[in-house]
Amino acid sequence: MKLIIGNKAYSSWSMRGWLACKQSGLHFEELTVPLFGEDWDDIRTSENFAPSGGKVPILWDGETVIWDSLAIIDWLADKTHRDRFWPKDETARGMARSMAAEMHSSYMALRKQCPMNTRKKYEGLQFSPEVVQDADRILRLWAEARARFGSGGPFLFGTFGAVDIMYAPVVSRFLTYGFQVPGFAQSYMQTILEHEWIETWMESAEDEPWVIERLETPETVKG
Repeated sequence: MKLIIGNKAYSSWSMRGWLACKQSGLHFEELTVPLFGEDWDDIRTSENFAPSGGKVPILWDGETVIWDSLAIIDWLADKTHRDRFWPKDETARGMARSMAAEMHSSYMALRKQCPMNTRKKYEGLQFSPEVVQDADRILRLWAEARARFGSGGPFLFGTFGAVDIMYAPVVSRFLTYGFQVPGFAQSYMQTILEHEWIETWMESAEDEPWVIERLETPETVKG
């Protein structure tokens, strides 16, 4: 398998696809391409990118191409064992799938106003009501998952799985933009940040030479 991802410092969806591949336990080749650089137009229309319309991540598995992080999770769950990604209990699994889908389709204010940048940390920011609403919703879901299904370990549903993969970039955003979160969320965020794969991703992001200027001073921190 070959996984094509964007800059690790900025690409939240790439992070999800990469973590999914790691969680699968299958061998994969990793190819990082700098997003929006001077060669970006040529890269995103190349043969490797064509099926996705120029989006990352893209997983090539033989002749099969899967783009979109949630689709990659499902593909790898089917190839390996669904228990690697989703809770065994059907009630927990129903909530986990709903949370993953909500992350996939929602929280537009948080995404737009607080783009992922693993190399930055801000303090004392004022967030729009829409961002606060997104963050509150996420924290409520984390709290419910931990309270109802988290007894088997420190992750949202006990053990590391698809939902943690989908929300890992949110942990990064909360850290970058200095969100004030309750104690249980601080503990969960620390658990994610100390996971060996997350640490590897963050270290690689620090070493990247590429900079996307518009993401270095997003709207949230201007003025």
